[in-house]
Amino acid sequence: MTEFLDAYGVYLQFLSIPLVSGIVGWGTNVLALKMTFYPLEFWGIKPFLGWQGIIPSKAEKMAKISVNLWTTKLVNVRELFAQLEPSQVAEEMRPQFDRISKEIMDEVMEKQSPDIWRRIPESVKRMTYARISRDMPEVVSEIMSDVKDNIEEVFNIEEMVVQRLTSDKQLMVEMFLNCGKEEFKFIERSGFYFGFLFGIAQMGVWYYFPEWWILPLAGLIVGYATNWLALKLIFEPVEEKSVLGMKFQGLFIKRQNEVAEEYAKMLTEEIFTFDRIFAAIINGSTKERFVNLVLKHAERGIDEGVGISKPVVNLVAGKRNYDKMKNVVLDKVIREMPSSVKPVFSYADEVMDLETVFRTKMQALSPPEFVGFLRPVFQEDELKLILIGAVLGMAAGFAQLYFVFGG
Repeated sequence: MTEFLDAYGVYLQFLSIPLVSGIVGWGTNVLALKMTFYPLEFWGIKPFLGWQGIIPSKAEKMAKISVNLWTTKLVNVRELFAQLEPSQVAEEMRPQFDRISKEIMDEVMEKQSPDIWRRIPESVKRMTYARISRDMPEVVSEIMSDVKDNIEEVFNIEEMVVQRLTSDKQLMVEMFLNCGKEEFKFIERSGFYFGFLFGIAQMGVWYYFPEWWILPLAGLIVGYATNWLALKLIFEPVEEKSVLGMKFQGLFIKRQNEVAEEYAKMLTEEIFTFDRIFAAIINGSTKERFVNLVLKHAERGIDEGVGISKPVVNLVAGKRNYDKMKNVVLDKVIREMPSSVKPVFSYADEVMDLETVFRTKMQALSPPEFVGFLRPVFQEDELKLILIGAVLGMAAGFAQLYFVFGG
């Protein structure tokens, strides 16, 4: 074995150059990708030493880029809500109306004026329950119609998406990783192939110019070039081109239909569910507008619901107490809203069918438009990503110089 190494060791050293170059290309690409997405939070000592994944570090900006793409290319909020029939929304809530009417009136009256409520005849109470329950569908329909007409005022879609993605950075990372999984695998594998090819040229240069700086410089070039070339092949050419009878197009673009299915599924399961949309309406910055809209219709509904029993209530309770109780009822209506509207969620999800909307519209995008859904991940800090590969490649070159060629 010793004789073999003495006789052929120098050749093995030279042959190791393409192999090491391939490993460097693969390793720098893998590490650069990892550093794009992880860690989710800053690790190290701010601001001088440490790292946070490029995407998580700019989660808010990336979320705004994403929602801008979605709202301009995939979804129109007004068109989506236009599909909801106010009468059907009321029908979905109908099982709740009897309970709500009785519960609200009993709870409010027992709390505010128990003696007065006990003196009101049962027939009047039942009449009040029934009248409110009967009028509720009309009130709900009116509220829903008003919401549809003013949806952009009561629902801030950008705020909902940004809050969701910035509070769950792992979700944002998974969206890009799942939709670009084949491209990321290509980046990793191509690092070895391109690195090996560069290494053959590097071996020839080293044979004639065995200067100490050749290997670190070559490592830097390999780390830079493999990342740059992989990104180019993923997204370019945008439009299909034919060269010598062979057709070429960016790898990501070729998978448009497949990516659209994965992307649409994640959007509808993790972000654009109706329960989250409703939560954003009643808890977001537009909450006050929505509450005022509901109160406007609910107040009229209460007055009409009391109907012929209103004089009796005024007589027993007094006008001032009636107004006070009405305000309590309105407050109760707002607090009941999140639970009472839940039966509508499945109907809304079915009617809107967002997964189909997202998928079909995304599949219909032109290649330049489609590229925009993944390209921002790399464009945001593409140079930084490539330079990371270059620095890591140079470090590997120094290691090769020291351990293989004895420094």
